[in-house]
Amino acid sequence: MTERERIAITVNGTEHEVDVEPRRTLVDVLRHDFGYTGTHVGCEQGVCGACTVLLDGEPVRSCLVFGVQAGGADVRTVEGLGDQEHLSPLQEIFSSAHALQCGFCTPGFLMLVTAFLRDHPSPSDAEIREAVASNLCRCTGYQNILRAVRQAADGAAVSDGPAAGDVS
Repeated sequence: MTERERIAITVNGTEHEVDVEPRRTLVDVLRHDFGYTGTHVGCEQGVCGACTVLLDGEPVRSCLVFGVQAGGADVRTVEGLGDQEHLSPLQEIFSSAHALQCGFCTPGFLMLVTAFLRDHPSPSDAEIREAVASNLCRCTGYQNILRAVRQAADGAAVSDGPAAGDVS
């Protein structure tokens, strides 16, 4: 019999409890135990970024974090940005800038950019390039992703609304 540990994780503001095997990854717990399938499984080696979520506010590759490590933590997934009827401003910008094609990598980019803009409200183009270089996209050629991040940063910089990190 495999040993399990009971953990509590808050995901997008909702607390969940689950018994997990110590070897299960956070991405598997999110997708299979809690139903947050917007977090995608790509390379399972931490290279592609498709599984990026915010763990206590910081972007992490959820394929490299064990579920038990997230016990007591606050996790935000792409489902926590908006919903099908009310996309977040960042999701709207990605859509209008055509910063996605197949969409597989998009949740990881959205979560990465959410944290990036929170921490860098007025980034240079070089900083944007460096930030998004950590995630892989096979469809877009990155230009529209870069354009979308620039638009989000510019909009956040001139807005009297939420801080740049809250563009999501």
